Amino acid sequence: MIHFPAQRRGPLSALSLRLLAALGLVLATVLVVWLDRDGYRDVNEDGLTLLDCFYYTVVSLSTTGYGDITPASPSARLINVLFITPARVLFLIILVGTTLEVLTEQYRTGRRLSRWRRSVKDHVIICGYGTKGRSAVSALLENGADKSKIVVVERSGPALRQATSNGLVTIEGSATRSSVLEEAHIRTAKAVIIATDSDDASVLVALTVRQLTAGQVRIIAAVREAENAPLLKQSGAHHVIVSSATAGRLLGLSTSAPPLIDVVEDLLTPGQGMALAMRSAERSEVGRSPRELESLVIALVRRGKVVTLNDRAAATIETGDMLVHVRDDRPQATTTV
Repeated sequence: MIHFPAQRRGPLSALSLRLLAALGLVLATVLVVWLDRDGYRDVNEDGLTLLDCFYYTVVSLSTTGYGDITPASPSARLINVLFITPARVLFLIILVGTTLEVLTEQYRTGRRLSRWRRSVKDHVIICGYGTKGRSAVSALLENGADKSKIVVVERSGPALRQATSNGLVTIEGSATRSSVLEEAHIRTAKAVIIATDSDDASVLVALTVRQLTAGQVRIIAAVREAENAPLLKQSGAHHVIVSSATAGRLLGLSTSAPPLIDVVEDLLTPGQGMALAMRSAERSEVGRSPRELESLVIALVRRGKVVTLNDRAAATIETGDMLVHVRDDRPQATTTV
């Protein structure tokens, strides 16, 4: 099932408000009739009780009108003209409006689904919206990705609701099932990020994605244990990130070289000071050494492969190179005049 981010108040909330409005209108009408109950006549000629007032209000507002209770005095008839009749019209508007609200919401959802299916292309599919999945989405958005180009596949209800509330399109179901990935339009995707909670599930997802796309879609996966990384690569993952090993290295650095932890956190945390970025080499930079540039270049990406600055091939920048550099990611200070 596909869930779209809410653009307006939900149908349940709208129905609740309409129900409260209808109930308030009924109670207000009952109060008016009760205050002028002496001006009404019923078939029993014994006067109106509170229950009779409720009965008369309901049959009047619903336009049933059995006629067993009627306004007899001029004041009661005047109240019917000035209050009961407009209240009857308003009550019908609330009922009809509620029906139209539901039908309109269903039609709007159907239109959004049809339009999304026609236009979704070159998107990134996030399999799993746990801690790793949320961090991956944050990184994509920080690097300029559009929310409409991110699709989350998740089977957990709370995680689905959180992703939808964050403005993302979500697919409910397990990413190990080909039918669920087909709903996410896996064949036209740009990349698939596998951020499941278990390595076993990650392997199954990678195998399913490779089978459906014949290896044409880039697969990036995260695993907990380093021994499962080769298996994931054999399953079709182009890049594998070992979360436990990375965390272990950081823990080791925290004792042997504590300042390095601060540097790594600065690089990975947006808006703190430094951030890793990648850009295309400009024409004026071709033929120059990466060390001569104003920006701090730490590596080159040439024909899809990373070339470190210690490599002789990185002595000069070539046409088509991508420069991996450290940029200033601090928020711009606002100056007041």
